[in-house]
Amino acid sequence: MDASRGPILFRCDGTVALGWEALYQCLSLAAALQRRRRGTHFFSYLEPLSLATTIQRGNNEWHAAEQPLGADRDLEATIAKARSLGAAAIVVAGAGMTRDYLMHLRQETGALILVFDSTAAIELPVDILVNPLLAPGKKAFRIGPGCQRLLGARFALCRGVFRRQRALRATEPPLPFRALLAWGDHDASDEVLRRAQQLLAIDRLAKVSVATRSHHPCYDALRELAEQSHGRLEVITENKELLTRLVRVHFALTAGDAWAPELCVVGIPQLIISTTPRHALNGRKMDEEGVATYLGGASEVGAEQLQAAIDVLLEDPMERKGMTRCARNMFDGRGPDRIVNGLEILLHSPARRRAALRLPAAA
Repeated sequence: MDASRGPILFRCDGTVALGWEALYQCLSLAAALQRRRRGTHFFSYLEPLSLATTIQRGNNEWHAAEQPLGADRDLEATIAKARSLGAAAIVVAGAGMTRDYLMHLRQETGALILVFDSTAAIELPVDILVNPLLAPGKKAFRIGPGCQRLLGARFALCRGVFRRQRALRATEPPLPFRALLAWGDHDASDEVLRRAQQLLAIDRLAKVSVATRSHHPCYDALRELAEQSHGRLEVITENKELLTRLVRVHFALTAGDAWAPELCVVGIPQLIISTTPRHALNGRKMDEEGVATYLGGASEVGAEQLQAAIDVLLEDPMERKGMTRCARNMFDGRGPDRIVNGLEILLHSPARRRAALRLPAAA
């Protein structure tokens, strides 16, 4: 039996306090691994528990973690789960990981360790580092020997719902103006409700679509706002609804998180208002590359500043076309497949195969 064909274990969480960005990053990679017939298992602490259905819907196995990533006794539980599954690789994503956590996980399991990180806050003794955002760059990360860095636009995560609409949105849609509010999977300050109200107050926007998750804390308030808007605002949670909106909107308002590169794949102009330092770094870099306009942090951008930026964007069709062209040239939506290719290359290397089969190294 080929020992390198062991399953992939994902250690990530999704909670109200920490957000769900890490969980959905792992789900995007798991979907690409499914196309390679790799078994995928999630060892996750979830809130709400209904997210387990989302994981299993993608043909992944879910195992309940009793504690969040990095908590007391979580390391022992993760090591035990990796050993029981015979995991060939462990994917770790979340704010709770530390240098010692990753080092012990690598030493105790013998599995290849892949980490999602866009903060560069700790040293990473891992085999593969993935930063799906544009910033920070490679010089900011502290890594161990032999670590492979997969950074930037070529490794941006992209779901199939965005990749499939890339060819359909070859030109800008006709008037009237439509906006997409895609605040992503980390909204600790409930900005999405505030920004939805501000967009609704702009008369030039005939339609505002809010793409969110059904487990978002403000979901009920958004639905109530949509009912009071006389059809101008809608809340979409399903991929089939998002499919039709991506080709009809003229711009998107995002937080600079993982949704921002996905919208670039389609070629949708963006305005970015960040809520975290790492998303601010990504927003500034996207502005420098010409694929979006970074307006600043959430506390700095009020309703008047947002409306002024939207007026400038809507009055300048060449600016929108320039953003679309730059975004589509920079992001092609094949990031997950490239990450899987890098993972498979390392898993099938002679040194890794000898370790998996417990064979002695060559003299």
